[in-house]
This record gives sequence, C-alpha cells and structure tokens, in this order.
Amino acid sequence: MSENITIKQEGPGLYYSKKKKWRNNEAWKRFKKNKLALFGLIFLGLFVLVAVLAPVISPYNPYNSNENNLGSYNVYAPPSSEHLLGTDSLGRDMLSRIIYGGRVSLSVAFIAVMIASAIGILLGGLAGYYGKWVDTLIMRITDVVICFPVLFLAITVATILKPSLFNVMIIIGLVSWTTMTRLVRGEVLRLREMEYIEAAKAMGQHNAIIILRHIFPNILAPIIVQATLQTAEAILTESALSFLGVGVQQPVPSWGNMLNEATSIMVLQFKPWVWAPAGFAILITILCINFVGDGLRDALDPKVKN
Repeated sequence: MSENITIKQEGPGLYYSKKKKWRNNEAWKRFKKNKLALFGLIFLGLFVLVAVLAPVISPYNPYNSNENNLGSYNVYAPPSSEHLLGTDSLGRDMLSRIIYGGRVSLSVAFIAVMIASAIGILLGGLAGYYGKWVDTLIMRITDVVICFPVLFLAITVATILKPSLFNVMIIIGLVSWTTMTRLVRGEVLRLREMEYIEAAKAMGQHNAIIILRHIFPNILAPIIVQATLQTAEAILTESALSFLGVGVQQPVPSWGNMLNEATSIMVLQFKPWVWAPAGFAILITILCINFVGDGLRDALDPKVKN
C-alpha cells in the first residue's frame, strides 16, 4: 500500500480528505454533463463580469444626459451607431443604463438572498434540532408569514419605509426566508436521528459544535441549490417593486424601474428599445440562474449515479 490517505478524527467518525475530493470531482463532472447548466453558468458569469466592470465599459453616464452632450432631439432616440440601444425619455443612453441596471439588480438579489439564507438557516436549524416548543413557535411564525404573498408583503413594507436601494435589499431578505427555513428544518430533522449525531451527543459534545461540525456541512448542498433559485426570485421581486415605484428609485437604474417606461402606451407600442432590453435582460438572467440551480441540484444529489 504505497498510497497515503489523510485521515482526521472528527467527532464520532472518520473524515477521508481524498474521498471528499473524489466526490467534489464527481459533482463537477455531473454538472458539466448538463449543457443547459453549463450554458447558464457561462452567461451568468459574463453578466456578473459586465456588472463589475460597468464603470469601465459603460459608454455614457447612466444617471443623466449632461455628459452625453444630447439635445432634446435625442430624447427617445432609436438605436444608432452612437447609441446602440437608443435613449430614454431624458436622453440617457439605454445601453449604459442596462449595464448599470444589471449591477444594481444583481447586487440587490445577492444581498437579499444572503439575508434570507442567514435567517432561514438560523431559524430552521433551531427548529429542527431542538424541536418541542422551539419548533412549534418558529414554524407557526413561518406559517403566518407564508400566508401572505411575498410581493404583497414586500409592497406593504416598502410603502411604510422610504424606498431606496438599501431598503429594497432588506425588505426582500426579510420577506423571503420562509422557504429556506422549512428546507433547513426538514434536513436537520432527518439528520439529528442519525447514529453519528447520537454518538456525538453521548461523547458530551456541545450542541453548537454538533450543529456546526456534523449537521451543517451535510445540509450545505440543498442550501446552495435553494439559495441559487432564490436569487432568481429576488431579481423578479426587485423588478416588480421598482416597476411599481416602491423599489429602486430614479435616477439609479435598475432593470425594474427601466420597465416603468412601458406604462405609457405610446412607448409600449412605438418605442420598444426603451423597455425591451431590460425585460430581455431579466428573462435571460433568470433563465441562466434556474439552469444553474437545476444543474447544481442534480450534481450535488448523492442519489444521482453516473
């Protein structure tokens, strides 16, 4: 036996580092076999790269028309060599606003999902591990929140608070944690009855150590998948709030408030370059995120065989 295997003692069981590496490689191989997931990952990476490099690649100032040196005749200007996607009602370059709008929409979705995931993991973990009155209290609160549609609840909270970019992140995060909570609770309920958890308890390990070292790593895969899918939902929610005027406010561009231009029947019928690019960007981004989420679900599912 010339091959060395690194073994570390972890609680009641043994951890094989080479085995974990093998499983990670197998998950990546399964993910690559899903062409739609790979396509979604590539395009999503491009969107993120464009959003990060927005100040560098944006041809004009997206916030006002002064830097564009535009006159009134360039208001609602159709696509041309000077403005590839035309201009809006204030003469602002639409391509620049799409680029910066992606930066805002993706940032809102990412922060909101981080908030929702943190709340969901905490509450779901407590409910699933401790059970009894803790489980009952947390799940009844979750049931009450679920009774309200997410968009309706978000609109209600947004109208109470002053609409802003920061508030939109907080609002979406605070109204979309219920799905993650129920998922984590179910996974913890399943794992807490396992023999290695019972062994860890018998060895006198603290509950926090058991949760962090033995339970959380084993529920990380479904958490990642759920967080990925919730990112698409967060983009849709932000777009809806901004479209209705209670989300990201002008002049800050987001794909949602850019769609607000379509409320005019004249613009909707005769000036599609004002709203169609934003709608197309939302569509493609959500499709790519869903493709990646489906691919991760299949790749990280231990029941999937090659």
